[in-house]
Amino acid sequence: MPIHRTRAWRAASALALTGTLIGALAACSTTAASTSGGDAAASNGTTRVTVGAFANGAATETTITVPAVAKIRAELPASVRKSGELVIGVGDLPAGFPPLAFTGSDQKTQTGTEPDLGRLISAVFGLKPVIKPATWDNLFVGIDTGATNVGLSNITDTEQRKEKYDFASYRDDNLAFSVLKSSSWKFAGDYENLAGQTVAVGAGTNQEKLLLTWQSKLKAQGKKPLTIKYYPTDSATWLALDSGKIDANFGPNPGAAYQNTQSAKSANPTKTVGTFSGAGESLQGLIAATTKKGDGLDKPLADAIDYLIDNGQYTKWLKAYNLSNEAVAKSEINPPGLPLSNS
Repeated sequence: MPIHRTRAWRAASALALTGTLIGALAACSTTAASTSGGDAAASNGTTRVTVGAFANGAATETTITVPAVAKIRAELPASVRKSGELVIGVGDLPAGFPPLAFTGSDQKTQTGTEPDLGRLISAVFGLKPVIKPATWDNLFVGIDTGATNVGLSNITDTEQRKEKYDFASYRDDNLAFSVLKSSSWKFAGDYENLAGQTVAVGAGTNQEKLLLTWQSKLKAQGKKPLTIKYYPTDSATWLALDSGKIDANFGPNPGAAYQNTQSAKSANPTKTVGTFSGAGESLQGLIAATTKKGDGLDKPLADAIDYLIDNGQYTKWLKAYNLSNEAVAKSEINPPGLPLSNS
């Protein structure tokens, strides 16, 4: 989980509820199964994964076909392969964080980008996806003890975490500026465009650190001041934007994408007018599948993600959640992470 979401989204929403997995759906053919919450992929066949199921408008429900890939399955540790399951930890208790992970409108399905990616990866492995909701802290306890095979919970790759965990990246970790759709202001990757703007941000977050740095630079340059505002909840922030009390909100890109989707038919819809790496100016932050260091899952996870990227399922998954702007070209194993000085 990015440092910026750890505080902001856990406190305000921050990336299960007591949701349970829905039962196996009817097989689509002798070698194909449809999954929308945890039924088994065929180890030598094809799985139809429904992403965005019961997402209550957070996604466009999309059915994606994924074959089991024997070569990648063979890379799995024997214990995982023989178990027939991939246990996927999602740290969304107690309140969820749409569009990334939350209990669906049926009050039981774990839905969102992270559980759905777990289902897609499991299909490549030919394993049954078992989605295991937990608190943020218990997510890592599960990985540490081996009760969970992999954490998929908007976890940022950091140098500190790499001391205990292995990573296979799957999304850019981006922050986003959100404005009303009627606004003509754009960030365009240049902090000088913030001169004269009033921007909301979560206290104690990475995005606050960035804004404060830019605020100081603008002051030193004698430009119009950047005014920073704080609100106790996401709803209060969006209300402030809607009423014109702020010009923009600066927060995690998935939250911005979700707000854009939810507000699309309202009187004042929002839009994203620029993103910035969650790791700062010097490094593109990455969100990664997280496993216990040395357990042998990092390479098969990266290869499964690359398979999904190369064969189009990955693009459909991100598009369904309006997160195409966080796509990566390939999965990297233990790439450079958020520096210790930034953690």
